[in-house]
Formats: sequence, C-alpha cells, structure tokens
Amino acid sequence: MLLNPEENHLIVKAIRQAEKRTSGEVRVFVESRCRYMDAIDRAAELFFSLKMEETEDRNAVLVYVALKDHQLAVFADQGIYQQTGAEYWDKVVKEMISSFNKSDYAKGIAECVIQIGEALTTHFPYDKDTDKNELPDQIVFGN
Repeated sequence: MLLNPEENHLIVKAIRQAEKRTSGEVRVFVESRCRYMDAIDRAAELFFSLKMEETEDRNAVLVYVALKDHQLAVFADQGIYQQTGAEYWDKVVKEMISSFNKSDYAKGIAECVIQIGEALTTHFPYDKDTDKNELPDQIVFGN
C-alpha cells in the first residue's frame, strides 16, 4: 500500500477543498517507481491517458509522485499554465520537495493541492450556475 487510509483521506480532502472555489480540476497520481528518466514526461503521459485535457476550460492539473524513486512533477493544462507561468509551477514543486524531505509525503501532496487550488480559484473562479466536477477526486494509484 502506497498510502495508508489516513493519508489517502487527507489528500482527497485537500482535492475537494481545492476544487470547492474553482472550476478547475486537480488529480493526484501516486506510484512506486517512475519508469521514465524525467518525471514530467511521465506526468504528461498520465495527464493525457486520464483525459485531463478534456476539461472545458483546459484548467486541470495533475500532481504526480513516484514514492520509491523520490520523483515528482506537476503537469498543468494550457489554460491554467498560461495564466500562472513556469515560475509558479517551479515554486509549487520546490515546496512539495521541502515537505518530502521531511518524509511527510501525504502532507506535502495535500499542501501542494491546496496551493494549486488557490491559483485555480484566482484564474478560474467557481460559478454555481455552470460548475460541474469534471474529473474524479480520488487518488489514482499506479504500480
């Protein structure tokens, strides 16, 4: 088991909290090992295989973590990436690495998700008349 039930709950709760005030979508993918040299390539592959680019406003974000390989990446769709720029995403990843260095993976992922939710809220605020949850909130687990 990659995450215990308490850690799983913490992250799913963070996803729901992050999405509460935005039309954006956040997903988390956790696996043991990254079979790619670069985690961002794996995150991109997963992003498209999960059909995350199909959100109406192109404002989905995937948080990717390979626990045993100590690799991570954040892949944002073009709608939100263009609004925030590369520096923002670099900062998010550095903050998540800081939590990971303390071996608190679930907390690091949850804090990253909340931070992404803030950016999504700024650029894609919630609209009660049009918003729908376009992607599942559950963590996706790989091998």
